[in-house]
Order: sequence, then C-alpha cells, then structure tokens
Amino acid sequence: MPNYFAAAAALLPEELRAQALALPPAQRAGAEEVRLRAGRAPTLRDASGERAFAPGPVTDAQLAAVLERASGASLHACTQELRRGFLTAPGGVRVGVCGTAVWEGGAVKALRAVSSVCIRVARPVPGAGREILPQLRTGSVLILSAPGGGKTTFLRELVRVCSEAGERVAVADERGELAGATPEGLPGFDLGKSTDVMTDVPRAEAAVMLLRSMAPQAVAMDELADESDAAAVRAILGSGARILATAHAADRAEASRRAPLRALLDAGAFDTLVRITCDAHGRRHYAAEGL
Repeated sequence: MPNYFAAAAALLPEELRAQALALPPAQRAGAEEVRLRAGRAPTLRDASGERAFAPGPVTDAQLAAVLERASGASLHACTQELRRGFLTAPGGVRVGVCGTAVWEGGAVKALRAVSSVCIRVARPVPGAGREILPQLRTGSVLILSAPGGGKTTFLRELVRVCSEAGERVAVADERGELAGATPEGLPGFDLGKSTDVMTDVPRAEAAVMLLRSMAPQAVAMDELADESDAAAVRAILGSGARILATAHAADRAEASRRAPLRALLDAGAFDTLVRITCDAHGRRHYAAEGL
C-alpha cells in the first residue's frame, strides 16, 4: 500500500523528516497536515487536534527547504501558484504558504518572506461517504464543506466509483491534487478504469479541452471559485455531460454569497448538493439533498 504520509514527510528537512517518520504508525496513518511555523515547534494535525512532533524552533532555513523540495528546486517556476498562497508538490501534496506578501495593483505579486507552511497529507479514502454515493450516480453534484473538510477526498472517491461503474469521467485537475499526479503527469491515485485526467492547465480551460477531446459523460472540477469556472460549468451542461464539483462553503446560503456560485445554483445547474461536516471527534458526516 502506498505510504501517503511519507510522501508529505519527504518535503521536510532531513532532521524533521526523520522525526516525523519515527512517529507511531497510528499517528502517521491518521495525519492530515504537517505545519511548520517560524520560531515554533513543528506540529502534526489529525482528527483529534494539533500537537508538536519534534522540538522547535522552526528556522527560516527549514521553511526555505520545504519550498525548495516542493517546487523541485524550481521555486521561480511556481510563482503563479505562490501568489495564490500555495503550491502543489508531486503526488498531489498541497503546501500552503503564509508570510509577507508584495501587493501591487490590487493583487499579490510575490511572497517576500515566508513565516509558515502547511503540508497536507493527500490520500484516497475508499468508501468515504458510501452511504450517499448511490444518490450521486446521476445528475450534477456540488460538494460543499469548510476548508480542510474533505471535499477533494470525497470528490476523488465519487470519480472512482462512477468510473468503475463504466461512466466516462474527465478530471480537470489544475494542480494535480485530485489525481495525485506524478512528475510525469500520471495519476498517483486510483480514479477508476474510465477516467481521463488533464493537469497543469487552469481548470476552466482544462474542462473545455476535455469536452472537445474526450467526449466525457461527467466532468470533475475541484474548488469552483470564479466566473471562468461558472462558464465552464455551463459549457459542460450544454454539452450534455454532468458536472461533479466542489466549492468552499459550509452550506448553500454561504455558497450563494459568491455571485458565480449563486448564479449557477439559481439556474438549477446542480441536481444534488452534498454537505460535509465534521464532529467534535473529527469524524466526517455526509448529507445529500436534491435541488
């Protein structure tokens, strides 16, 4: 079985990587994030909370080493991603970045100094949301949760289940995060036998390219955000395919505060809304409702 925690830990400086990999197997198996904050002890977060796994303090050199590893020693090539506050390492491991930004012309131009990083442990969860999956075999689906709530994980499982059932699914995977893309562009996660993946292209453009080239019955897009995404959704639906998508929001009311999502919801673009919530013990709960 692939070691998904090891893939995330591989981005750590050598001394921290050794301590992370020495943690008990149960802790490694349940890890969701590794966080490094300048001047603080490095921490691991799982369903029960966040705790230090090695003595601090984290240094600027250690933070720089994470970015160097995550970018494949080509940090300058990741400027566009870093402007959005993250970059994606091989295997679909997202590295969130925080620090002092250079703000010009109403937009972030660069990060001048990095004060913390958040390494997410990307892994498939077979059987996630199994109780509602039968309701999602037809029609377009919008999956909502708070950040870090499991949207991408559930979308990954939904794609796999639909694909294994014979549905042609095309994945517009801008960052390679949904498929866990390798440096060669191959899916690192099992997305099913009938799935085609487009990576390293903005998701809206990738979705349209997939419509033209792969004749999908369903198109998956992670984290709808702006009008270009909404336009792609309309194009997908206009082609006769269905859309499987996620967005950051706790519920429909919150999603509707963003104009592109509100327009899609009001137009009846989605047949089913899925909400993912997390209880005090870190367990995720899935609820589906017809729209």
